[in-house]
Amino acid sequence: MSWIMFLVIGLIAGFIAEKVMKRNHGLIKNLVVGIIGAYVGGFLVQSLNISVPGGTFVGPLIVATVGAIILLWLFSLLAGR
Repeated sequence: MSWIMFLVIGLIAGFIAEKVMKRNHGLIKNLVVGIIGAYVGGFLVQSLNISVPGGTFVGPLIVATVGAIILLWLFSLLAGR
């Protein structure tokens, strides 16, 4: 996957996670959350040995979005203390 596609998927995943978690972030924070979420989601998929269907866009977008949602959820748990 090219770096541009990775950034686009990260940005979209961060935006979707922001809306799901009912947050209000800016463009840069969405990008960062989406990219870190892609790594979190990828780690979970490999650790749990899950097969992700969906070609070059949909599958990675789902993995990155789930990872970004988990990242925002964990951040809210830590920030709440």
